[in-house]
Amino acid sequence: MAALFGYVLGCCISCLAAAEVFFEERFDSEAWEKRWVHSTWKGGNGPAGKFEWSAGQWPADLNAQKGIRTPQNMNYHGISSKFAKPFSNKGKDLVLQFSVKHEEHKYSFCGGGYIKLLGGDFDQAKIGGDTPYQIMFGPDICGTDISRIHVIFTDKNGKNLLRNEDIKLDYEEKNEFTHLYTLVVKPDNSYAVYFDLKEKSKGSLHDHWDFPNKTHDDPADKKPTSWVSSAKMDDPAAAKPADWQDEKRIRDPEAKMPAEWDEDEDGAYEAPLIDNPKYKGAWLAEQIDNPDYKGEWNPKQLANPDFVEEVYSYDSIGAVGFELWTVNLGSIFDNILVTDSLEHAKAVAKEVWEPFQEKEKEKKKEFDAAKSPAASEDGAAPAAAEDDDDIADGEKVEL
Repeated sequence: MAALFGYVLGCCISCLAAAEVFFEERFDSEAWEKRWVHSTWKGGNGPAGKFEWSAGQWPADLNAQKGIRTPQNMNYHGISSKFAKPFSNKGKDLVLQFSVKHEEHKYSFCGGGYIKLLGGDFDQAKIGGDTPYQIMFGPDICGTDISRIHVIFTDKNGKNLLRNEDIKLDYEEKNEFTHLYTLVVKPDNSYAVYFDLKEKSKGSLHDHWDFPNKTHDDPADKKPTSWVSSAKMDDPAAAKPADWQDEKRIRDPEAKMPAEWDEDEDGAYEAPLIDNPKYKGAWLAEQIDNPDYKGEWNPKQLANPDFVEEVYSYDSIGAVGFELWTVNLGSIFDNILVTDSLEHAKAVAKEVWEPFQEKEKEKKKEFDAAKSPAASEDGAAPAAAEDDDDIADGEKVEL
């Protein structure tokens, strides 16, 4: 038994060891700044702000949970890091994983939390909204109207394709705690999205994004004028009953012209309208099967020259970056991993994210308690809050 256990354990370790890691960043030392370049790009609402190295106001572990934090309200934030060597995911799984903590997530929180995979040929100091990217992935939250996990792929023609239907974030998944986002793209043109290691969505890239279809409609093929597409029809033998009342209102048959009514001056007298007691509603003939029904008409299909079977791969993935507009400050990004193994990503998550889930909630309770009025009255000094230029309640934000 011991030998068998050792064999199985050895196999598991071997599987993890076989994983190829293309990029990993845990922001565990000040040296992170040597690997990342801030953007000075300026958008319509002003220049990009700089990320700060921080674990936030109530970390479960001050050192382990340090990441890069957005320190300003109403600001662009752009930053990127190039890989030591670009790679292609052709013929292998692509796994992108990172954590986000929207520490200032309250009732009206608004901010992007997505990461981008980019090629290696771009100016890092100018990364912005117009910088080409390959994949964009992560949460997008703004008030109660927008709460989704973005997955955007750039196709071979450079077009950014949003998923046809949003991957919705449930109410309990939108809060101020650290959450883990994982994207898996496979060589069979399938994908899977995980939230806190739980599957949120999976399926075919062709089915859920508007990559060019294998065929397209023949523009010269027109629907024949004789084509019958109605499955049901009125029964031609049906006839409206003679006593059928379909007038909802009728003249009151018992009304009499008032004595003082002068038709010369008042015009012809008309009895007032009343509800028709015999009203049965609109009469409709019974529906029967249409003997001429031919089904739904579809035009002939032609081969689509733009169709590409393989849409999952990119020839040169060379960098990761964040290019965000945040209304509210306090979003912390950490534990970035690009690899070819979901199992390895899960193992990393159990090390860098899972141990702090419950501890983080406890620290938040302690932080809130220290800031409460009761704590101040007892003489306890409340935790110092950062000067976050909070937006006043009800203030309208123009994006």
